[in-house]
Amino acid sequence: MTPRRRGAPGLKVTSLPYEVKVYLNNQVLIPASLVRALGLRNARAVRVTLEYGGEEFSLEARLLRTRYTDSRQFTIPRSVREKYGVVPGAIVKVKKIEPLEED
Repeated sequence: MTPRRRGAPGLKVTSLPYEVKVYLNNQVLIPASLVRALGLRNARAVRVTLEYGGEEFSLEARLLRTRYTDSRQFTIPRSVREKYGVVPGAIVKVKKIEPLEED
C-alpha cells in the first residue's frame, strides 16, 4: 500500500524552464516535483538563472525548506529586484538551477 500524501497536490513541474509568480515576500517557489527531478533535496544553496522583462540574469540563493515537503523557496535579493524591476506578483521564468552547496 502506498503511503497517503498530505496537503494540496502541488504544481506538476518536472523540467526547466517554468514560469512562477513572485510571492509578496519576494520569494520564488521551486515545486517538490522539480526538486526531486533535479536532485536538489540536499542542496542548501543554488545558482538560479531567471528571465524577466526580456532580460536574463543569475543569482546565488540559499534554499529555504519546509518541514514536510520537498519544495523549496529562495528570496530574490533587493539589489537584483531593483536592477531588473522585479516586483511581488510578477511572473518570472526560471531557466536554470544548479546546486552550489549540499548538506
